[in-house]
Amino acid sequence: MVRPIEKEVTDLSFVGLLLLTCAGKFLQHRSEPSAMAKISLLTFVCCFSFALCYPPVYYQPEQVHIAYGEDETQMYVVWSTQNDTVSSVVLYSLAGSSQQLVAEGGTYNCGSDKGWSPEFSFTAMQKGNNWSPRLAIYGDLGNINGQSIPRLQLETEKGMYDAILHVGKHQSNMFEKLSVQDDAKVGDEFMKQIEPIAANVPYLTCPGNHEVNYNFSNYKHRFAMPGDPYMDRMFFSFNIGPAHIISFSTEYYFFVQFGIAQAAEQYRWLEQDLMEATKPENRAQRPWIITMGHRPMYCSNADNDDCTKTGSMVSENWLAYPALFATRKIFYDYGVDVMLWAHEHSYERMWPVYDEKVYNGSLKEPYTNPKAPVHVVTGSAGCQENHDKFITNFAAWSAFHSDDYGYTRMTIHNTTRTCTWNRFLMTREEKLLTPS
Repeated sequence: MVRPIEKEVTDLSFVGLLLLTCAGKFLQHRSEPSAMAKISLLTFVCCFSFALCYPPVYYQPEQVHIAYGEDETQMYVVWSTQNDTVSSVVLYSLAGSSQQLVAEGGTYNCGSDKGWSPEFSFTAMQKGNNWSPRLAIYGDLGNINGQSIPRLQLETEKGMYDAILHVGKHQSNMFEKLSVQDDAKVGDEFMKQIEPIAANVPYLTCPGNHEVNYNFSNYKHRFAMPGDPYMDRMFFSFNIGPAHIISFSTEYYFFVQFGIAQAAEQYRWLEQDLMEATKPENRAQRPWIITMGHRPMYCSNADNDDCTKTGSMVSENWLAYPALFATRKIFYDYGVDVMLWAHEHSYERMWPVYDEKVYNGSLKEPYTNPKAPVHVVTGSAGCQENHDKFITNFAAWSAFHSDDYGYTRMTIHNTTRTCTWNRFLMTREEKLLTPS
């Protein structure tokens, strides 16, 4: 059963990555640095002259973020440095501890002997399905007009989330080459800004249209996602509590200059993954199947985007070939419960819908045992492109819509087999109002 509640409040760096096995033993702690000797004026002048002749060298880790590994015993830690450090190390311990240990979470530093990050912390994923994951979900978040970042950082510090789902578009033109000297620096700044969030809570993503440059190569090498290989993951899935979550790329349907083989490979993978997830023994353990992709199948926005058209390319009419690697039917056939989208800078929740038709569970309880997936567009976390407005005559499948800034909170309950979400909307007062 789905239970929605919208609440209104008012040049690439070198990438280091280490896989932590959360139930294993970990590395030695770092020794205290020795005191720095006093520097004579002559030495200072020599060093200053040397610095004028050669470019600075940067070894300090930055843009730290984490993601789940292949199962609940693993966590990926990813960071960047401006120069190659040769080695990459994560120092891991319980909070306040510096000894070898076996643990399900704790504090960590990353880097090398040439520079270390601040201390961060995380909690490993709980084992099995007998718990209720808490997720923050959004897309189209930027460091310019990133309205939701302060609140997300505060809620991360409070331990409100087990994972973050970023549904594409990681800063407008995040990976665009602005000049020869500034390759991907916009992306660097964004990754620095979300570090207080992404370094402490697993940060799971999918690609959006603004990650397209160089066939998504910048995106692929910034993020590690569950699966093997851990980098270059344009589509993947993972289990969390009673849910199976699938992340896939809608961008294969639009940027065909890179070929159609990618869409074909993804479609074959989707079918195999859904087939496995819906085996009776697996569906009994994880009854919820949730997908996330950047561009929606449906939306009610007043623009000319793909989702405003009947039979969008994402759903069925790709390259004028109906049903060629179409995702709408396969998600319906395998009983996907919730489909998460972004791209539109607004929020919209739909009734259970398939092929433009509403399939509510009942008149009184439309989200109880629905006969089709529930679509949620949550792309208004805040970016420089501001809001996307709505049309005035909404289709029958549109249940709720808002063009305020905000993001989605979702809890997947293990005991009642229900999924609840609420919409946190940003206003100056930041008050929680009556549910819509």
